[in-house]
Formats: sequence, C-alpha cells, structure tokens
Amino acid sequence: MVSKWKKAKVALGMNFCMMLPKTLHEDDSFPPTVVSERLSGAALFSPVANWEMGSTRPTTPVPSFYGLKLSKSSSNSSKETCSICLTEMKEGSGHAIFTAECSHSFHFHCIASNVKHGNRICPVCRAKWKEVPFSGPSLDPIAVRVSTSPTIWSQNDTLMAVVHRLPLVHPRRDLNRRHIIPLYQAPEPGVFDDDESLNSQPVFSGRRHCSKSTEDTDAVKAMVIKMYPEVSAAPRSNAYSEFTVLVHLKATASAAADKGEKFSRNQSSMTHISQTPRAPVDLVTVLDISGSMAGTKLALLKRAMGFVIQNLGCNDRLSVIAFSSTARRLFPLCRMTDSGQQQALQAVNSLVANGGTNIAEGLRKGAKIMEDRKEKNPVSSIILLSDGQDNYTVNGSGTNQPQPNYQLLLPTSISGRDNSGFQVPVHAFGFGTDHDALSMHSISETSGGTFSFIETEAVLQDAFAQCIGGLLSVTVQELQVGIECIHQDLSLVSLKAGSYPSRVMANGRKGFIDVGDLYADEERDFLVSVYVPATSGNETSLIKVKCVYKDPLTQETSTLESEEVKIERPGIAVRVEMSIEVDRQRNRLQAAEAMAQARLSAEQGDLTGAVSVLENCRKILSETVSAKSHDRLCVALDAELKEMQERMVSRHVYESSGRAYILSGLSSHSWQRATARGNSTDRLSLVQAYHTPSMTEMLTRSQAMSLSSPSGQRLLQPLLSYKSQPSLR
Repeated sequence: MVSKWKKAKVALGMNFCMMLPKTLHEDDSFPPTVVSERLSGAALFSPVANWEMGSTRPTTPVPSFYGLKLSKSSSNSSKETCSICLTEMKEGSGHAIFTAECSHSFHFHCIASNVKHGNRICPVCRAKWKEVPFSGPSLDPIAVRVSTSPTIWSQNDTLMAVVHRLPLVHPRRDLNRRHIIPLYQAPEPGVFDDDESLNSQPVFSGRRHCSKSTEDTDAVKAMVIKMYPEVSAAPRSNAYSEFTVLVHLKATASAAADKGEKFSRNQSSMTHISQTPRAPVDLVTVLDISGSMAGTKLALLKRAMGFVIQNLGCNDRLSVIAFSSTARRLFPLCRMTDSGQQQALQAVNSLVANGGTNIAEGLRKGAKIMEDRKEKNPVSSIILLSDGQDNYTVNGSGTNQPQPNYQLLLPTSISGRDNSGFQVPVHAFGFGTDHDALSMHSISETSGGTFSFIETEAVLQDAFAQCIGGLLSVTVQELQVGIECIHQDLSLVSLKAGSYPSRVMANGRKGFIDVGDLYADEERDFLVSVYVPATSGNETSLIKVKCVYKDPLTQETSTLESEEVKIERPGIAVRVEMSIEVDRQRNRLQAAEAMAQARLSAEQGDLTGAVSVLENCRKILSETVSAKSHDRLCVALDAELKEMQERMVSRHVYESSGRAYILSGLSSHSWQRATARGNSTDRLSLVQAYHTPSMTEMLTRSQAMSLSSPSGQRLLQPLLSYKSQPSLR
C-alpha cells in the first residue's frame, strides 16, 4: 500500500489537494464539521484570504493548519464550489459552469484560464483530460480584488499547512525524466509585441498611487561624490608612480523622497518603499520547471513568485517564461494591477515540473519579450532561476567541446555580440547543489547582472525579495564617471573598477568608467592610480571627477562635478596617517583577487593551494589599518574568506557548494552589489556587504511574511534544519 506521505509528496509535486472545515457562508443545514471544501493548488497560492463579510466567498480566512487533512477521495462539495476560486457555483448566477470528463465542475472562466497556461490536469483528482475548455485568446479575469497588504496576504497560509506535513524531499536529478506530458497551450505569436500599454501612467510604487502627478521638481541631487587621497601630504621632492585616490559615489534616495512627500500625506500607513515615487520596472522571470524541480522546490518557487507578484506596483509589468525541455511564455508583459496580479498568480500556479533543462531556450524567449515590446518602462531586468545543468545547448549530445561555451546560452542581444547596444541584465539564481554555477555566473557576468547561490531551499523567497528590493529602487541610470588629471605633469596609471567597463585615454589625462544603474543609497568605490611627479610647490592638485547620468523619473540627463582633490607637498618628510577609506577598499580588492586565484587553483584540483591562498590573504588583511580599527567591511571579508576555506575541505564539498559560493562572492564584489549566498540573507550574518535600505526592507517583509504564522515556520524549519546538519563539513 502506498503510504500517505508518498501520496502527499506526489500531490505537492503536481498540485495541491486538501480538506478544509466548512466556512460560515455555506448552507447552514449541515454542521460545519461535516461539510468540507476542496482547495486546489491555484487556490492555495492565491492571496484571497481577506474576503469580506456577507460576500459569496468564505467569511473566515484559514491562517491555521488546525483541522486540515489530506484528502483521500473526491468530495461532492467540489460540484457545489469551484475548486479554483472557492466561490459557489449556481445556475443563473451569470457564470458558465464546465463539468469535466472526470465529473468535477468549475467556473468556465476559471478552468479556461488554467488551461490557457498549459494545465490539462484536473486540479481536484489529477485526472488527465482528453478534452479541455477553450474560449479563444481572450479570457475574462476573475472578479477578485487582490489584497494590497503583505500582512493580510501572508495570513493565507493554507499552503504552508500542507507543505509542513510532508517529509523533506531532496530530489536528485533524474536524467531519464526528459519526457514532457503533452499540455494544451495557446499558440505564441511570432513577435512578442503584445505587451500591455503603459498608458502614460505615473511612476509610483504604491498600489494605490495610480493618479497622475502634476509636479516633478528635483531640488536635491541624486548623486554624491567624495574623494580620498591615500595620504594627505607627500614630500615635494618625491615622485610617486602609483599614488592612489579613492573615488566614492553614492546614489541618494533623498531626491525621490522629497518628491514623494507631497503624495504621501494620506498614506502614512504605507512602508517607505510604497511612499517614494520610483521608476516602474519591466521584469521577465525565466523559471526552471524541469523534473528535478518537482516537490518542495516547485512549491517554494511558486511561493516566492507569489511574493514578487504581490510586491510589484500597478505600473510595473511582469512576464513569466517557464522552461524545461522547451520553453513557453505563460503571459505577455502585463501591468501588475489587481487583475494583472490575479492572472499572474493563476499562471504560476498552473506550473507542473517535467522534462529536461533548456536554459538557452528560456533565455531566448525572455530576451525576445524585451526586444519586441512596443513600449518600455525605465527599468528592465530578467531573473533566471535553475536547479540543474543545461543538457541541450551546452551539455547536449551534439557538443563535443572540451570546455563548455557558456556564451551559447545567451542570446546575442543580451551578450552584446550583435553590437546593437541593447542590454538587459540577467540576475541568475542557482537553486540547490546540482545547478551549473559556472554557466549561471557566466550568464550574469556577461549581461551585467548578479549571480546568487540558493543553497538552502527555504531562502529562495528571501533571495528574490532582496533582488527586487533593489530593482524597485533605481534612482540613477546610465551613469558614466569621467576622471581627469588637473596638473599637466600628472597622468592616470590605472582604474580599478571590478567588472565595470573602464578605459584610460591614450594621453593618460582622462579616464572613464561605465557604471549604469544605481539603486537608492547604493555606493560605488573605485581606486584611481595616478603618477605624481616631484614639484617645487606647496601643494599638488590631483584629479577631478564628473558624473553624467539620467534620472529614471524625468528621463533628464544631469551632470555633477566634484571639487579638486589636493595633497600638501611639504619640504621635509612628515608622518601622515594612511586613509582608512582607501585602505578599506584596497582590502576589498585584495580579497576579491584572492578569491579568484583560489577558485582557479581549486578548478585545477589543487584544493590545498586554494586554501593556502585564502589563508595568506586573511593574514595580510589582519595587519592592515582598517582591520586594527575593527572596520566592519574588513571583519566581513575575513568571515567570507574563512567560509570559503571551509567549503574547500574536499572535492565533494567544493563541487556541491564551494564553487557556487565563491562565484557568488566574486559577482558581489566585482559589481559591488548584494547577492544571496550561504546565510547572507540572515540578519545576523556577517556577510552582508552592499545591502541597501530598500533591499533590507524588502527582505524583512519577506521574512515577516514567511514566519508570521506557525505553519509558515513549519514549512521552513525542516529545510533550515537539514542545512544545519554537518553532512558536508
């Protein structure tokens, strides 16, 4: 006999089926403890826990798992209540009713929407249908207003009530599961120019802010420039071949906040993110639904996508690509209004895990959406999540290259090989220990995005939250930093800018760094090496900086120039303190170089040498000025280097987690942008470099939503407990 747990596991991987005590709006002639409702997977993920009294929907949300049990058989109530939207089905109510060949009934528009997104399986009994409802390309949305409050939405945790009862599943990749169940899906257009019109909507993040703005003045600069020479004084008789100047940039949130004051008088209960006007986003998520995603992984992915959908504003647009052996677009770029959110949730909830892993095809369609759209929001980005290795383009049977060419995974428009100037950053998320970290890091690095390592399944939503917290707070775009020598005898030697494109002009007098977008309160630090000759004067003017950038709100180009940075040139040698700001950034760059060198050694099989590289770097950092002053960044760098050493104790540990952890760290330091890796999303973690207030706030919101109920804790705790076991150390 098949155990209940196995049945539950299968139900979780395909969809959800559960019994719930009858709610107050049902026929009072039956005791509430006898009659029950069935909830489908779509219902479990839909944020509809805040139904009003007196409506035709349940009057009591179900924030507790009390009284829930997994269904063993079909229920007659499924004919009285639509298992997708949970409202009663009555003849003459104005809604057509569809009865499937398995005898279960649904509202026609509910099941038609489900089928539109490729689901040909009964949400109740999991029977495979031979005939499906089809109403043409246009489907009416369900008339349900989605809650705008994350607190209220988080109370709809019936999903957690089911998932926490299931044994923890850690599915291994099954390469034999590359077959795909034939699913009905609406034909895709040849050109993805069916994106929803922007309609000249204003740029607000709050869901209630959909009225037009009449003022857009900006009295506060969106950028701050500071410069620090490595020492404040240098003897005039000495020449310096590489004198270091730190260029520190910060994108301020005060300008946008100043604009938002006049719009937030009646919104005092909303969070900071919702109060501040911001640039709306076009976001495409490219999601792996291969066979290895079945079970807990797919459940957590749907939950994380629900959080993303809920936190996008009414002017943001979202499209979802699901890929396995092939890829399909679930819906075009749609504004995340209430109806847009509902349709997006339905589409995501219809996903079923099957097949192989064709990352290239998923990215191709994601890029095509961005290329073909008729209109564009100011901010654009692609989120890619995969738990496996591409077994079609890079590792397919037709590729016999000794070294995989990961550039093949990226469309030419994203990789820049077509010289079109079109580029959308791909933020890649490697899910679990079986994903191909090298390919995911290559994709993100080439496109200008970041790579995050989701080692513990439970933190997937937090990782997504951190990412969109940044994307929803862009205040500076197309930033280019120009550096110019002032004294005629000075020349630029080098610009240390990480992964940002930089160049020094042939005459050595000028240099440029292409930074791109900055999130609110995000900082960038660049070390500029300058040749400084001897002089007869009392001071030397070194460099000045000019920033040219675009305001995403007004689309106006602004220029900000710094003051000249100077040093004193005394006649005799004097003792001066090393700038702790310069020392701190030197430590960051030195740590990043050690990480890269250690990874190369590990890839060549020399784990002992890799650990030695990291240990030597830790010793050097411990003797620096910033380390002796207990600088926070230096402490974090030491903790990160130590963690990397521990992930190189054996070949197995390195390949399962060490490689991905190091690559995610390199991505973070090279772009100076936060990535998720290890326990970095934990509030107590030391490895939290480059977090911004907007990221932290969205991360806090995610964690509060996940842990706001006992069932939420039971969903996540087994996964966290599993990771805490010393199996890999």
